[in-house]
Amino acid sequence: MANIKSAKKRVRINEEQRVKNQAFRSSMRTAVKEFDKKVDNNDVEGANEIFTLAVQKIDKAADKNMIHKNRASRKKSRIQQRLNEVNQ
Repeated sequence: MANIKSAKKRVRINEEQRVKNQAFRSSMRTAVKEFDKKVDNNDVEGANEIFTLAVQKIDKAADKNMIHKNRASRKKSRIQQRLNEVNQ
C-alpha cells in the first residue's frame, strides 16, 4: 500500500475509474448482445431501435479510449451488416 498522500489518492481514483469503465464496457456489450438477439429473432423494428443505442455506446467507448477506434469501427461495421441482412 502507498505511503504518500498523493499515491493513496491515485490508488483511490484508479479504483473508481476502473469500476466506472467496467460498468460502461458491460453496458456496451449488453447493447450489442440485445441487438444480436433481435436480429436472431427477425425483429426488424426492435433491431433498428437497439442498433442506434449500440452504435452510440460503441462510439462513446472509443471516444473514452476504452476500446481502440479501429475495433469500434469494426464492431459497428459488423452489426450494420447484420442489420442490412435482416432489413432485406
